[in-house]
Amino acid sequence: MKAIVQNRYGDSSVLTTKDVETPAIKDDEVLIKVHAVSLNSGDAFSMRGTPYMIRFYVGFPRPKDYILGWDIAGIIEKVGADVTKFKLGDRVYTACEKGFAEYVNVKEEKVGLAPESLSSSEAASIPTAGLTALQGLRDSGKVKDGDIVLINGASGGVGHFAVQIARSFGCHVTGVCSTKNVDLVKSLGAENVVDYTKDDFTKGSERYDLIFDMAASKKFGEMKRVLSKEGFIVPNSGHGGMSYVLKGALLGAISKKVGKMYMAKSTTADLDLLAEMVAKGDLRPVIDRTYDFDEIPKGLDYVAKGHARGKVVATLDDH
Repeated sequence: MKAIVQNRYGDSSVLTTKDVETPAIKDDEVLIKVHAVSLNSGDAFSMRGTPYMIRFYVGFPRPKDYILGWDIAGIIEKVGADVTKFKLGDRVYTACEKGFAEYVNVKEEKVGLAPESLSSSEAASIPTAGLTALQGLRDSGKVKDGDIVLINGASGGVGHFAVQIARSFGCHVTGVCSTKNVDLVKSLGAENVVDYTKDDFTKGSERYDLIFDMAASKKFGEMKRVLSKEGFIVPNSGHGGMSYVLKGALLGAISKKVGKMYMAKSTTADLDLLAEMVAKGDLRPVIDRTYDFDEIPKGLDYVAKGHARGKVVATLDDH
């Protein structure tokens, strides 16, 4: 099968298209023929090998035919002997590993039926970003009806989902974005929008029950100043580099005002919940750019700039 692999760290020039063996499946796995993939900031970090600790996961001192890609949508081609929830031909989506390939093997418990109303490109855009937003708000942030929530980075891949999910939970949402994205963030349901090129939300008079930080554009001390008495920050951004990650992890362990760093987990239950939100009209993906599969390196160059409006996807066979 065709896959995009890397054997060293750097810019997109380290990525090459190569024929590799189609993965075999275990009894609790399904084999998915990939129709579309999502390009994430995490792919760009892995490609560059920054923050440095990521190299111990991708490959140290260098990767070996490592396949990037965290999100896919496609059709089930094979099912393991113990699989009960899915059958051949099911249209599915998932957050997984090694997604930049024609076929991916995934544990059944991590797969969900793709939202019926969405194309494969739209479905592939949801899993990692949607799960990160959902689990950050619900599990780490413990948001509830009536909470005042600020989403820092509200027009990005995770942020634009977070605005919609917070609204579906009954929260009052303020989104932070640049001038060009103000109308978009309003259209997603934000009651208030702060244009960071003109105003600084940490110097405003509003107090927030939760700050969901996807931008790493402000110091933790600055954000604490605009928290309510019981409010706190949920940090989840790679844009601040190693310094942000370490500070977030440290403060999450010792401060009541900063939640713990977390990694989203792909589960059938949460993917089904996101699909239900789509069906009810509470959630819709925003696609910034779409690339052909062979253009993924070019797409990651764009993602690495950190200014994508919603999600960036690549297609193999969109439906």
